[in-house]
Amino acid sequence: MVVSPTIFTRIMTLKSAKTIWEYLKKEYDGDDQIKGMQLLNFIRDFKLQKMKESKNIREDSEQLLSIANGVRLLGIEFNDSRIIETSLVVIPE
Repeated sequence: MVVSPTIFTRIMTLKSAKTIWEYLKKEYDGDDQIKGMQLLNFIRDFKLQKMKESKNIREDSEQLLSIANGVRLLGIEFNDSRIIETSLVVIPE
C-alpha cells in the first residue's frame, strides 16, 4: 500500500504495523455521522452519473464501480445488478 507524503510524516514515528493501522483507522474511519454523509454523497454521485459524449464506456463503468466500491467499503450492500442497470441507463443512444 502506498500513502501520501503527508500521511507518511504522521505515521513515520510509530513503531509497529499494528500501531500504524490503529492510528489510520481512528483518523480516517470516522464516526457514524461521517459515514452516513459519505454514503449519501456516494449515492448522490451514483444517481447523477451521466455519460458524456467524450467518455467511453470503460471510463464510465470504472466511475460507477468506483462509487459502488466506496459504498461497499462503508459496509453497505450494493448489488451488481444496480450497477448494470445504471450503466444501461447512462449510455447514450
